[in-house]
Amino acid sequence: MARTRGKEELGKKSYGAKRKAVVYVFTEGKATEPSYIDIIWQRRLADKELPAPAIDVHISNRKATGPDRKPITLVEAAERTLREETRAAKKNKTPLPEVWVLFDRDQHEHVQKAIDEGEAAGLHVAFSHPCFEVWRLLHHKPVLSTQFSGVCDEAERLLPFVQTSANIKIVQPEEIPKGSYTKARDRAHKMNAQHKPHVPRSRRDPYTDMPEFIEKGLRITTY
Repeated sequence: MARTRGKEELGKKSYGAKRKAVVYVFTEGKATEPSYIDIIWQRRLADKELPAPAIDVHISNRKATGPDRKPITLVEAAERTLREETRAAKKNKTPLPEVWVLFDRDQHEHVQKAIDEGEAAGLHVAFSHPCFEVWRLLHHKPVLSTQFSGVCDEAERLLPFVQTSANIKIVQPEEIPKGSYTKARDRAHKMNAQHKPHVPRSRRDPYTDMPEFIEKGLRITTY
């Protein structure tokens, strides 16, 4: 199995007297999630009304191949990065790293195991069911509890730009309207609240942890 380390970044590291904390992000999707993160992070950097971000963000597996993008494999790679970067931070007396893993239910095996093992190892897991497209859709409309029956294609089909997009897998800035985050977050919270607390996250359909990743991981509260 190929080793994936967290060295790819959205902007250069800060090598001043005081280093920023680093947030490493591993994504299941090769194009969709990275293109979305690129868009909202660049908006955050461009917002001069806010202080400069206190973190650097690194998408750690942009070049990883298909087999290395399964949830359990992502978690294993992310755990290695957390161990290695934590050790380096302690040695260099720099802020401790934070590692997030983003993946979907799709048709993957051992999804709940990946969630449980990742969080037990100190990773932050942002999970979506049936797939990341439910989060994209929430920027445009509410999502009903019985809308997809675990089928990602159904979520993708409802995206308002699906007929005009040159490549639906790559998020475009106009597909994430400015000012749409608050509504998307509130819709996600309402959607997630339909599920009983005892139901494992891997069985909550539809569901997404993306607002937690945006606010706790990227420290973004609006875009």
